[in-house]
Amino acid sequence: MVVGIIIGASIFVQPSEVNRHVPTIAGVLAVWLAAGVLTLFGSLVCAELSSVYPRTGGVYVFLKETLGPVWGFLWGWAMFWSAHSGIIAASSMIFARYVGVFVELNDLGIRAVAIAGILLFTFVNHLGVRQGSTVQTLVTGGKVAVIVLLLVMVALFGRPAAAGGPAAAQAAPVSFNEFVLGVSAALFAFGGWHMVTYTAGETRDPARTIPRALLIGSLTVTAAYVALNAAYLYLLPLAKVTSSTRVAADAALVMAGPRGAAFIAALVILSATGVLNGVILAGPRTYFAMAEEGLAFRWLAKIHPRHHSPARALWIQAAWSCALVATGTYRALFTRVVYTEWIFFALMSFGLIRLRRTRGYAPPYRAWGYPWVHVVFAVAALIVAALSIRANPVDAATGMGLVVLGLPVYYIWVSHANH
Repeated sequence: MVVGIIIGASIFVQPSEVNRHVPTIAGVLAVWLAAGVLTLFGSLVCAELSSVYPRTGGVYVFLKETLGPVWGFLWGWAMFWSAHSGIIAASSMIFARYVGVFVELNDLGIRAVAIAGILLFTFVNHLGVRQGSTVQTLVTGGKVAVIVLLLVMVALFGRPAAAGGPAAAQAAPVSFNEFVLGVSAALFAFGGWHMVTYTAGETRDPARTIPRALLIGSLTVTAAYVALNAAYLYLLPLAKVTSSTRVAADAALVMAGPRGAAFIAALVILSATGVLNGVILAGPRTYFAMAEEGLAFRWLAKIHPRHHSPARALWIQAAWSCALVATGTYRALFTRVVYTEWIFFALMSFGLIRLRRTRGYAPPYRAWGYPWVHVVFAVAALIVAALSIRANPVDAATGMGLVVLGLPVYYIWVSHANH
């Protein structure tokens, strides 16, 4: 489940976003490795917290229990307005870009296909969790299949890219600021590692199972991503990887011609549908939990009488995600997701440090490396968020404004509930 959630369609697009900031081959691979290490550290923090609070809800539960209800509310608020809906919107854009391999699409066409994808998979999940789970099972294999197939094709048919472009790029200096922005872009491709904790309440022996899953899963994905990026850079000049909007198809085109590119594009579309369906399925869990606990409108917790799905939460999530597709660019969408999520991940780590200091604390699982892993993760998360915000202050002001708006909403909500 961890590998299936993390490996989405973004790894077949995101390398170009990383390479914009880090124009050297060694730097690119270092960025992906650094993003994998950060994901591993975050997984360790999440693993310990999930062993202490093995309840459905994940980060929402961790923040609410360690720092207070207001932080849990703000996470759910940010999920809806920015982070989770942004993942849905960005994933649907990747889906539409690869559909463009088969049907010529302009910018408006890409947005239309992306919105159609959101509505289609929301409808599938509206029909019930069984239908949504069936789709997820059918397409999960496609995610790993694309990577394995590409690596096998490289081994059998790959020829190194013409010298000159990458070699010349090796001399380009990379600043700390640009390296961190590259890591920020790479982290979007690692997104979703924490979502397995949302199902802790439904997992057998979660105190043992979830930590192991997070550790093995994050290491597996890191190895796969470094290998895949090495393959892209072996087959294509670095400048081509940087300019490509669908790098996996371009890499396949070099090896196997238009048919090979079309086959890989079809598998990426399959992978993208899995991501889109899975994220649409997961989001309403948190909104449902908030509504059940009185931190959101009670009607969001209403279950469809026939399909037994959280229909209202699903369609409201779909409406806002479609609005984000219609009004934002792919780059703005994934950037907003990263800095919003990683601010809360830093808070989650600080919450665990606070929990560790309480008397009689005896969790079923203790993450190794305390306090260094926890502090490094929290500080690195804040640096990633801060530099991402500084790089695009206007868009960041909009995104952070939506999150901060949650504070007065929370206090008005609580005040109203108490009366």
